[in-house]
Amino acid sequence: MPSSQPLVLGELTDSTRAAAEAFIAAGTAPNTVRSYQSALTYWSAWLRLRYRRSLGDGPLPPEVAVQFIVDHLARPDTNGGWTHLLPPTVDAALVAAKIKGKSGPLAFSTVSHRLAVLAKWHRLQHWTNPSEAPEVKTLLREARKAQTRQGVSVRKKTAIVLEPLQAMLATCTDGVRGVRDRALLLLAWSGGGRRRSEIVALQTEDLRRLEADTWLYVLGATKTDSSGVRREKPLQGPAAQALNAWLAVAPATNGPLFRRLYKGGRVATVGLSGDQIARIVKRRAALAGLDGDWAAHSLRSGFVTEAGRQGVPLGEVMAMTEHRSVSTVMGYFQSGSLLGSRVSQLMTTSSSEKDSPNEAEDG
Repeated sequence: MPSSQPLVLGELTDSTRAAAEAFIAAGTAPNTVRSYQSALTYWSAWLRLRYRRSLGDGPLPPEVAVQFIVDHLARPDTNGGWTHLLPPTVDAALVAAKIKGKSGPLAFSTVSHRLAVLAKWHRLQHWTNPSEAPEVKTLLREARKAQTRQGVSVRKKTAIVLEPLQAMLATCTDGVRGVRDRALLLLAWSGGGRRRSEIVALQTEDLRRLEADTWLYVLGATKTDSSGVRREKPLQGPAAQALNAWLAVAPATNGPLFRRLYKGGRVATVGLSGDQIARIVKRRAALAGLDGDWAAHSLRSGFVTEAGRQGVPLGEVMAMTEHRSVSTVMGYFQSGSLLGSRVSQLMTTSSSEKDSPNEAEDG
């Protein structure tokens, strides 16, 4: 029976702090730790209201994971609408405590992420993972199919391929801000589709100039490589030229490569945050009049998609992006490579061959 006791945010914070510290100790990237902490805070609150238990009381049985899924994933009802099992009182309490943004079901991607976080939490505690139970896996798979059949799809950020990138770069004419944003967009895109955390982490001393239009920049620990080994990536052509321009207006020998700006174009010593990287992308897209759901990740997905369009071998793409999973990168890569493939133009090819001047006949 759901608990009617109000949630105490201080207690929830205490109950998830240890979990976040465990993730940090495990070498997880800071941005990922924050998303894990948010997910564990939600688990802690939901468990308190649903089962009157705390997150650290012990391993959760598969039945709890099943309940979490049916509580939060919408499914079609007999009246043609959608329903989920989260009691309204629990839903309202989560919203009132500002742990849930709004009442109603969660997106499939959100539920999947929270189950993945729960799984990792159990592994760190050396507990049996409830998400590995056959009934949980089956339910999640069938729930995904049900939502897909009803037209509910996983939304992805719009990829910045070459044309929108060029349109965004064309807006970078507003003085120092434009010089900075142009260099940032081109380094992030041409330099291998860098994540915003990687852009934020870049330091001026991570650069090494080879020629006038060729730089190498160093990546340290990233989301997929926490070994600490420093890997150099090339930056050439327009991207290198844009970096030259930025370093000319904002010279520095150390510190963050991309820094904040004060009014009047004065360059600060403080680096940009990940959220500011995302806002720069959104702002340039808006100035260019581009429709789409733009985010910092649009640079990474756009780089991979464009590489597929231009027929770059997948191995070379992954060497630049540092994707470790082929399945992760293939979704973007295939969509780009198929755009230039004859297999997507069978009707066009067939029509052009039949209607060629040498073979066309009047009816």
